[in-house]
Amino acid sequence: MVQSVAYLDLAPVQKAAGEIHLPGSKSISNRVLLLAALAKGSTTVHGLLDSDDTTVMLEALKKLGLRIEDLGNHSVKVHGVAEFPVKNADLFMQNAGTAIRPLTAALAVSGGSYHLHGIPRMHERPIGDLVEALQGIGANIEYLQNPGYPPLQIESPTLKASTVIKVAGTVSSQFLTALLMAAPIMAKKLNQAIEIEVVGELISKPYIGITLNLMQRFGVKVENQNWQRYIIAADAVYQSPGEIWVEGDASSASYFLALGLLGSGPIRIYGINQQSIQGDILFADFVAKIGAELRYGADYVEVSAHQGDGFPRVKAFDEDFNLIPDAAMTAAVLALYADGPCVLRNIASWRVKETDRIEAMHAELAKMGATVESGPDYLKITPPQHWQDAAIETYDDHRMAMCFSLAIFADAKVRIMDPACVNKTFPTYFQEYKRLLK
Repeated sequence: MVQSVAYLDLAPVQKAAGEIHLPGSKSISNRVLLLAALAKGSTTVHGLLDSDDTTVMLEALKKLGLRIEDLGNHSVKVHGVAEFPVKNADLFMQNAGTAIRPLTAALAVSGGSYHLHGIPRMHERPIGDLVEALQGIGANIEYLQNPGYPPLQIESPTLKASTVIKVAGTVSSQFLTALLMAAPIMAKKLNQAIEIEVVGELISKPYIGITLNLMQRFGVKVENQNWQRYIIAADAVYQSPGEIWVEGDASSASYFLALGLLGSGPIRIYGINQQSIQGDILFADFVAKIGAELRYGADYVEVSAHQGDGFPRVKAFDEDFNLIPDAAMTAAVLALYADGPCVLRNIASWRVKETDRIEAMHAELAKMGATVESGPDYLKITPPQHWQDAAIETYDDHRMAMCFSLAIFADAKVRIMDPACVNKTFPTYFQEYKRLLK
């Protein structure tokens, strides 16, 4: 856990190598916790991420009446329930999108009175597409401040039978994930199959792949019709698999994949492999494309780069990052070292994350000496001709801190403001990172 300090100074280095064991995936951890809560039987979850976001989900589930045993060593035992025992609760969700969105859907169709709210930034992150989809089938949800955003007040629904649930797919895939995970509750209450239809282009499809994979592990197979329509059977019921292991976080792996490229490596990253169910494993292919050498094992990927003096070691790129928006932030910092201008495309979802990441990245990359151009869904980065020392604002966004920790392979000093923001997903990040620097 990073202590709450004002800043962390990072000096220039030339080499990085070693081994890293990834923390559990945030996306998988919070999905598994909710699925285990809704499943028949008890589920032992191994490799659970220990972070602010998973703590938010665990505390919310406990407030809703779940019995969850801490078994130590990143393992918990969740005793599933047919429905949430507590029917009236105030749930503070901090800034955990992977917790508030699926819980909103599950609670909205379960029955009860629930107040969901978070920190000020959470109240700026859209949830309107999800709420509108839920209201379309009879959910009773009220916005308490600004329409389309938390905080929310949820009351018992009057669910409508024989209704296709329509949800927009262009802002966040988490809205569809939330509806999919809540679908077996709806199916039981309505005694019918549930159909969900995506309106518009679905972004971040790999995250829906994670959801479908995990639902199947808990006994619910979803019929996926070309990523546009999903059918959940009338008799769908979550059944505990008994035990489940959380993969290492592929989004967090992106920083070490980049570190192995920039610092020559080798860096061996344990906890993921080519068979990962997380879309962000595609970032490994990206770093190979721009200059890294990869080697895979049963439970690791190893990254290195050709030895040589100086930079650039990164080939300029023009890439569509719609499928891996979180890992794409790492690519933006890699662009500082490229042999020409780089473009990141189709990243509009950055604007509704923990901060407006396009605006934040533009500002902080420019501080390092880069020439930056940005628009609604893209960034163009021309590497610095002269690197500049910079104090990097992190905007209470864990990924900003971790990304800019990579800006140390040049003759410039980097100060990371509010480094404790990494506690959201990777509390030991800076300890592990420093251990790899040579």
